Amino acid sequence: MWLFGRKGPSGFSWSSTAEEVTQGVDGAGLTAIVTGASSGIGTETARVLALRGVHVIMAVRNMAAGKDVKEAIVKEIPRAKVDAMELDLSSMSSVRKFASDFNTKGLPLNLLINNAGIMATPFMLSKDNIEMQFATNHIGHFLLTTLLLDTMKKTARESKKEGRIVNVASEAHRFAYGEGIRFDKINDESRYNSLGAYGQSKLANILHANELSKHLKEEGVNITANSLHPGSIVTNLFRHSSIINGFTSTIGRLLLKNVQQGAATQCYVALHPQVQGISGEYFSDSNVGKTNAQGKNVKLAKKLWGFSMDLIK
Repeated sequence: MWLFGRKGPSGFSWSSTAEEVTQGVDGAGLTAIVTGASSGIGTETARVLALRGVHVIMAVRNMAAGKDVKEAIVKEIPRAKVDAMELDLSSMSSVRKFASDFNTKGLPLNLLINNAGIMATPFMLSKDNIEMQFATNHIGHFLLTTLLLDTMKKTARESKKEGRIVNVASEAHRFAYGEGIRFDKINDESRYNSLGAYGQSKLANILHANELSKHLKEEGVNITANSLHPGSIVTNLFRHSSIINGFTSTIGRLLLKNVQQGAATQCYVALHPQVQGISGEYFSDSNVGKTNAQGKNVKLAKKLWGFSMDLIK
């Protein structure tokens, strides 16, 4: 962690904001999809990308909230190009519909920011009968990325511009279950731990980006894939944990990032020229960071890839 004002090699720090890390970057001509853009760091990411000239597609579960965010961005930035499309990441049919609708629009796609997430929820299953945190945070984004990849490859090829896939993970990957990913016990309610399951889903985000990066390099495609820790942020992500929520409402506000700081790393990884050609890395505080050993486990990443592919078939 590049604590507070102490800058890392990139020139940015814990306290840098999304506007600061993209200052002077021209995103005109780029198109981005940002999941979970109707609240928190997703909203700030959409706003800052639009501020830098990017055409932003907000993928949101709540279209009314998405419409409000779009109107607020356009009011602040009249030239902003922002659209909202419905996406429920916990439902594979919703993900497939979103990808189909987007692909039929014929739009390019340069940036995919897999930002949406839920945290520490009580045990429940998705519509596809998968534990909800794993379904929403990992499988939904894994399927979305898979379905949009051909469009991203076409865009990178025709535009001669590097495509970037950004998975918003978390330092909470360190709190995943002991085995990392419970492949044969994903839906085991008797051994469910809400924070362990959250950590598992965030570890999956890292491993997904790592394995995807490997595939893209092998294909010689001009697209990078990276993961990141946005920081501990004052958002509604903590709503399912009364203890954590209470902390963030009081003492936590002195120690946690605000939304402007929380959106910085994903905006940096998505737009900054310093990140050109960097793939398969994990970022924190707008600098290259380090995961735990499981986050670098090549065999685990490969196994997760196969497991995820089987689930989305």
